[in-house]
Amino acid sequence: MNHQKSKHARQLRRRNHVRTGVRGTPERPRLTVFRSSKHIYAQLIDDLAGVTLATASSLAPDVRKDMAYGGNIKAAQTVGQKLAETAKQAGIEKAAFDRGHYKFHGRVKALAEAANAAGLLCCEPKERKKAKLAAAAAAGPVAVKDAAPKKEKKEKKEKKEKHEKAEKKSE
Repeated sequence: MNHQKSKHARQLRRRNHVRTGVRGTPERPRLTVFRSSKHIYAQLIDDLAGVTLATASSLAPDVRKDMAYGGNIKAAQTVGQKLAETAKQAGIEKAAFDRGHYKFHGRVKALAEAANAAGLLCCEPKERKKAKLAAAAAAGPVAVKDAAPKKEKKEKKEKKEKHEKAEKKSE
């Protein structure tokens, strides 16, 4: 198979794997990212209605006047901020981040974090995750299943099997 065809097949597999868990609704649309070598594009999509609610890209005139080149992290941050502003005007506060087949790294990460910082909650920073875990731990002990019942059940099963084998031998 041609290298480009196999690369595209891998990208499609990754994209489909990511997208199975991400669905856009009117309250929480899907924030999808497309990254080319020279530009970056982002859209907020309502998958239920099949409608694009907001867009931003490094090709837009208001972004282009700030940036000489649209294929770097600085441009991605600007696009993320512009998308968050557009989303706020449309009354959208949350989004489900769809990275597509790209790693959450570099320009894709910069766009998501800039949108998040500008008020569009689309990804959860590690600090907030740690704070949630700490709050849950402080709230009280969570009922944790003990491993002992599983061990007892396994021992009981093994004992039963030994007993059945002994009965077969005695017959």
